[in-house]
Amino acid sequence: MVFCDKELPNGVTTLDLAKRLIDYGFHPPTVYFPLIVHGALMIEPTETEPMEELDRFVEAVRAILEEARDRPDLVKSAPHAAYRRRLDEVAAARNPRLTYKPEASRG
Repeated sequence: MVFCDKELPNGVTTLDLAKRLIDYGFHPPTVYFPLIVHGALMIEPTETEPMEELDRFVEAVRAILEEARDRPDLVKSAPHAAYRRRLDEVAAARNPRLTYKPEASRG
């Protein structure tokens, strides 16, 4: 399923919603793809997802939409429970810090 962000209140964006989902224990879904849908949020559950987990996801999105109406700054500053907060995505794209540490040799 692909949703768009046109109904998000108070300037909350697709990225804000996706980041807030982290606080609810979900890996954020694909955002801004496909490009033909403005503010796309792509939900791709597999057949292995139990109905209870899908219901939990729907309830999380509903709660986030309510937060977006009542406390938009909470959503815009998410995630709050993650090890890392929001990264500067532009800086990360322009100056990536890639590291590789090979495994210690086995002998």
